[in-house]
Amino acid sequence: MTAILDQLRTTPRSVLGRLPGVSPDDDESRRPLPVSGMLAAACTLGVGLAILTTLTLVGWIAAPSGALGAGLPGVFRTAAQLWLAAHHAGFAIPGGRIGLLPLGLMLLPALLLYRAARWMARDADLRLRLPARLPKNSPREQASARRRAQFVLVIQAGVSLAAPYALLAGLIALVARNEITQPFIGEALFSHFALAFLAGVLATARTIGPWRAMLRLLPERVRALTVGTAVATAVMLAAGLVLVLVAVALNFGQVRELSGVLSPGLVGGLLLLLLQLLYLLNVVIWAFSYIAGPGFAIGTGTLVAPTGVHLGAVPTLPLLGALPDSGTVPGWMMAVVAVPFAAGMVAGIVVARISPSPSYEAAPLWGFLTGVSSGLVAGGLAALSGGPIGGGRMSAVGPSPWEVALSITLEVGVAAGISAGVTNLLLLNRRARAPLDKAAVPVRKAGAAIARVASKVGLAEADARPLPGHWMDATEADTQPIPVIRDDWQDEHASAEAETLSQARPRPAAAPPVAGQPRKDIVDESDDRGGHVIYLDPYAWDRD
Repeated sequence: MTAILDQLRTTPRSVLGRLPGVSPDDDESRRPLPVSGMLAAACTLGVGLAILTTLTLVGWIAAPSGALGAGLPGVFRTAAQLWLAAHHAGFAIPGGRIGLLPLGLMLLPALLLYRAARWMARDADLRLRLPARLPKNSPREQASARRRAQFVLVIQAGVSLAAPYALLAGLIALVARNEITQPFIGEALFSHFALAFLAGVLATARTIGPWRAMLRLLPERVRALTVGTAVATAVMLAAGLVLVLVAVALNFGQVRELSGVLSPGLVGGLLLLLLQLLYLLNVVIWAFSYIAGPGFAIGTGTLVAPTGVHLGAVPTLPLLGALPDSGTVPGWMMAVVAVPFAAGMVAGIVVARISPSPSYEAAPLWGFLTGVSSGLVAGGLAALSGGPIGGGRMSAVGPSPWEVALSITLEVGVAAGISAGVTNLLLLNRRARAPLDKAAVPVRKAGAAIARVASKVGLAEADARPLPGHWMDATEADTQPIPVIRDDWQDEHASAEAETLSQARPRPAAAPPVAGQPRKDIVDESDDRGGHVIYLDPYAWDRD
């Protein structure tokens, strides 16, 4: 398909290049975006119908006469109905409707649409359509303006592909009508538009930049919710796939017995295996609903849930042989209910790390909003995976969308709120300590350098010891040595006794001081070389 689209892209430019004065790379030679989208949509429909027509023709040859329509027109009409079913467009039949469609078949048009959208983006040169001149403001405002321009361009590309694709699907729905099946044209238009729009948006955003840059087109909060919802949904789907594989392994004998009852033959067996692979995604979502708690139904009045199983007659599909028997479920199976809480914890951590909240109260709220969005996605998947098969008892097959949405919202939302709040608190504390630590390191380095320079020039001691704190906290090594008493000091008791005796006798006249000698009767209290000495008269109480 890519080669065909490349021929469509290069042929007009080669013709224009032959004209005088026109360059093949000129801006005027670029095909308009709606025209490129129409060509991409038409090629996608053509290639998809060719693939399904080939498979239908093989089945028509191997199947009994008249099972897939009368003649080649009936084969093409059946292929057109399969194409509509690949987009999850239902059919009306006598006495009911068919809504249980294989989700695995949707991968074919999704892949073709993605490839066609990539070609459309290259053909229209969407990179050159971005604004070359941005407002001369701050870099942040320029980045925001460029992001808005990219977002608008991506939306335009999605609509340019989805609009003609939906109109062509309406024509196919009219051609695929017969006496038994009547496609719903409204569902066909909506489903084709939605799938083409989603594929066109993703492919165009991928053309503009890498996968990581695609998420940057969204605001920070929306990006965090989107990634958190995707993580929670992926964990739940992975758990559902593991549960399906374990159930098939435990009930493999019953699955093989149902395959033997059908006895489809070689070609029919391959087609039956392909059909079961296409319905595998539906069954995984059913297991997803089982883990969430509400479970699913195989007909009215039936239930397959962790609380119990009640089944009746089931369709003869070997994959359904993995269903448990009716009755009570072992107690250890209730452990699967813990999976949604684990998914919520992981999603909450992701949301808090992508977009931390400056307030402690907002982070749990964003975590719970992640649970709400996950519940909406789970409800949508539950609605797509189930549906009626005709009328009567098989009018209710699959999980209940609103029950699954409510259960996932509460389970994932509560766990995501708690984990987001704790993670956000840890991130805020880490960021609060980081600036202090980073600012203290340069200060300590500068102080150490100044001390080294001062010690070298003699302004500070080379081996400076830190001053002790409170004197009660000082150790023996931090205290000062005991002062040494000088030899010219007199004993306190002797001086006191001499003073007492001198009061009884007349005091001789003091000798005049000799010039050049210090006076001993004057105590120099400013002399602190040997420590302060406190003179205390021990006999002062006797004189009072």
